Parts: sequence; C-alpha cells; structure tokens
Amino acid sequence: MAGLLERRFSISVIWASSQGVRRFNEYVQALRPVPPGTLTARLSDLEQAGILERVLLDDRPPRVEYRLTKRGEQIAAAVAHLSKLA
Repeated sequence: MAGLLERRFSISVIWASSQGVRRFNEYVQALRPVPPGTLTARLSDLEQAGILERVLLDDRPPRVEYRLTKRGEQIAAAVAHLSKLA
C-alpha cells in the first residue's frame, strides 16, 4: 500500500476524490499538470487497490465516474489530517 501512495499523483487523486471530483476531465483540471497517461495509470492502480471504485453510468454517451470506497475514505481522512499538520 505504501508503495502505491508514494507514486506520483496518488495522494493528489485521493484528495481530489474527497473534494468531489468524479470524472476523468475533472481530475485533469483539478490536478494540472498531471499527464493523462499518468492519471489513467493512477486511477487504475487505486481502483485495483480498493481505494477507488469505477462506476459505469448508463448515459448517452456512457460515462465513467470514480468514487472513494470505504477504504479510500479512511485514507482521504488521514491525508486531510496530515495536511492540517503541515
């Protein structure tokens, strides 16, 4: 887990998620200058680790959103706490 959190932009993605960011383009805007390929990799990594869940919405065109899981919410709370100490 620590290795994943040490990867570039992992904590930033978790923080953005806790602030209500849900869609890929919202992450791009919130996390500038994150490269799209790096963002895709981080979202996938965090999903595989059970921190984010990927939700396919039945819209036209289909949309994907990312949401914090319970585990992700716990990590986001720890990140928020640490940011207050800095």
